[in-house]
Amino acid sequence: MQINNSEITIGIIGPEALMKQTKEVLKAFPNFRPIYTTTTPTSVIKTVTEELIDEVDVLLFTEFHLYFEAKQHVDFSIPVHHVPLTGTGLYRSIFIVKNKFGLKNLSIDTIEEKYVEQILFELAESDFTCYSFNHHPHLNHIDHMIKFHENNYHKYGTIAITGIQEVSTQLSELDIPNEWVIPTQQDMIVSLERALLAADTRRNKESQIVFGIIDIDNFNRVIEKYTSEHDVQILKLQIQQMLLDYTKQLDGHLINSGGEEYSFITTRGIFERETRGYKFIPLLKETKGEFGITLSVGVGFGSTAAEAGSHARLALRQSKELGGNICYIVREDRSVLGPVDISTNTQYERYDLAITDTGLLDKAEKAGMSAAYMTKLMARVARHKKYDYTAQELASTLNVTTRSAHRILLKWMDAELVDIVGEEKVTHKGRPRRIYRLSFIEDNTI
Repeated sequence: MQINNSEITIGIIGPEALMKQTKEVLKAFPNFRPIYTTTTPTSVIKTVTEELIDEVDVLLFTEFHLYFEAKQHVDFSIPVHHVPLTGTGLYRSIFIVKNKFGLKNLSIDTIEEKYVEQILFELAESDFTCYSFNHHPHLNHIDHMIKFHENNYHKYGTIAITGIQEVSTQLSELDIPNEWVIPTQQDMIVSLERALLAADTRRNKESQIVFGIIDIDNFNRVIEKYTSEHDVQILKLQIQQMLLDYTKQLDGHLINSGGEEYSFITTRGIFERETRGYKFIPLLKETKGEFGITLSVGVGFGSTAAEAGSHARLALRQSKELGGNICYIVREDRSVLGPVDISTNTQYERYDLAITDTGLLDKAEKAGMSAAYMTKLMARVARHKKYDYTAQELASTLNVTTRSAHRILLKWMDAELVDIVGEEKVTHKGRPRRIYRLSFIEDNTI
């Protein structure tokens, strides 16, 4: 497997029940390359951790007790984190217990009692008793926890609140009321942000040069509504002032490249922080709201200013191809990432600008497609994990007209990039729609 050196490899260790949620949250962290290890009650955490530790830059445990056990037996040479049970997930679980059973007597494990008491105070609860399990690092604490909760239930009628799925499962089998504290998406986001900041790979790239190019979309059309050159010059000054303000936030330097194009230079660490990990760029929304104009932004990473500038130009081309009002990034390995905007409905796309498969390149050339367009198309279609399309469905996916989709499909058939695999009957009188399989994308994705 070829590893992308521009990414931070993160190892995720936890039970199957939390993996789906973790994968969903990680979609918002495009600079992480995750490796997942699913644990079961019989997993030896020391072995699982040691097998993963040499492959990753940072480790994240989704359950505290796994982290606690690993720390007892493994000497970590990389940052290691866990998802804490002190945030919105704990609040949600206590609220559920309150509605189901009341909060008079609680039996808790893996959670600091002070956090539970703090939430109970916020819920205006004062008449309660908490029984907390004390950790015993050298004992099989899962069995001890279950016995602890069982004794408390029979003696005091407690409701168990646990941070361990296996404890919750076994208590349910014993008909003992309990609630498994599952972290919310917000809890996971906070943990992943901490992991991102801690990773050595990221720290080494803090001072890497970032070069950005900002281009005003269709500026000539924008200024047509102005009757005098004086008003046009005032508009340009106002736009430049807004760009200067934004560059100041980046601790960067703005350059007017002439015409309707500007450039800025900053560092990668600052750019990541200000864009919240490539998810937020308010400049696009502000210029549209203030002046009714849209911007195309291309950002380039590189080890030299020349490399970063060249990549920024490539990124700007990607933004322009998608119609503007968007920002894309080309990283030092010439992989593309975007859009950089949390408010957009467009999902992240990740693809390389180069195809190494010569056979695929020949077919792409025959179909009249550039390598860059081919890879972008593969990324967009593969993201939906759907490879059989009618022309109408493909038009919707690629954001083109149905006529354009038919024209593209004909070219692809000539180039032997797609196959007809069936027909779809729409109405009794209408002509059936052909179903095309995009075999070239399916093969390369697999």
